[in-house]
Amino acid sequence: MSLSTVSIKRPVLAIVMNLLIVLFGFMGFQKLGIREFPLIESPVVSVRTNYAGASAEVIESQITYPLEKAINGIEGVKSISSSSNLGSSTVTIEFELGIDMETAASDVRDKVSQAQRSLPQDLDGPPVVSKSDVVSEYIIAMTVTNPTLTGLEVCEYVDNELIPRLQTIPGVSAVNMLGEKKYAMRLRLDPTKLAAYGVTLQDIKQALDNENVELPAGKLEGNNTELTVKSNSKFKDEHGFNNMIVRQENNKVVRLQDVGYAELGAENEYTSYRINGVPSVACAIIPQSGANHVAIANEFYKRYEELKKELPKDYELSISNDLTRFVKKSIEEVVETLVIAILLRLVGSLASFDRHSCVVDRCFFYHVSVWFFHQCTHTFGDCIGYRFGGGRWNSGDRKYL
Repeated sequence: MSLSTVSIKRPVLAIVMNLLIVLFGFMGFQKLGIREFPLIESPVVSVRTNYAGASAEVIESQITYPLEKAINGIEGVKSISSSSNLGSSTVTIEFELGIDMETAASDVRDKVSQAQRSLPQDLDGPPVVSKSDVVSEYIIAMTVTNPTLTGLEVCEYVDNELIPRLQTIPGVSAVNMLGEKKYAMRLRLDPTKLAAYGVTLQDIKQALDNENVELPAGKLEGNNTELTVKSNSKFKDEHGFNNMIVRQENNKVVRLQDVGYAELGAENEYTSYRINGVPSVACAIIPQSGANHVAIANEFYKRYEELKKELPKDYELSISNDLTRFVKKSIEEVVETLVIAILLRLVGSLASFDRHSCVVDRCFFYHVSVWFFHQCTHTFGDCIGYRFGGGRWNSGDRKYL
């Protein structure tokens, strides 16, 4: 007995089964992750190594080439590309499709560990092996500006006040700061004075390692008391760094202020974030894997309005980029198309009650099907237009305007 026969003989059973399908479909839709593109894991592993102060030529010969030589023997490698820059090396390994990425990443770590013995001993740290993260791109960027404060002060406020509020949004993996500037003590040295006093950069580095440290000082014990001793040996301000002894020979003391000076500034002075030419800081919302981007955006805008009301004087908030608006527009177009198609089909079903209108109903159903396909094509063209430049799809002429 076919399904159609059972449905005709038992209409109540058919209605209940359809309602169950609709119910489970609605429940599944509520938990379905919504994002702009499908979540696809890329078979790429990267190896990053930092070597502060080394030129690109030194990075290539002493770090990049030994790593490439060691990694080249791993099974399943499709291609290897590398980038050697000032102070950093990046080796990117692309594997064949279908390979187990956990096993591939483990093989890369083993080869890097073996090659680490041939790398320079004074690296900033061991090479970092990581898989390609497909969800590391942000979906919303909120810009913070304050023309009366420096970038360091704005970054400190954003890091302490705004980012903790945004990190608690359900489905958010992290909130990155674009244009971040951290406080750092910068040492400005005069090459002429260095040569006159016979001081090298290695002398200054060694002095920092020896003097700007906080070592455990132990404790003092008495008959009835026990005190913990804390040594405040780390420098707190520019004055402490300027008085640091960088060289001492034959009762001749050379301090940092004799060959240069220290100043409080930004850790990174080479990058900046600007909106309409104004220095700014942006909070980038990064979603979790499989999270609903639309739900994250809805909750974000609620907190965005709350933050605007609580901002101190001269602070301004704005949205510089929102990728979820393309997803929302696509969903609206699909829902609109489905609703219109269902209504027109109901009208066609009502016309089929007339025993002389069977042929008319079939023709009408055919036209509704053609119209529905036409609407889907129109919706898909609109999605592409919104995503890649704001154009529109002319479904009549079948061309992109």
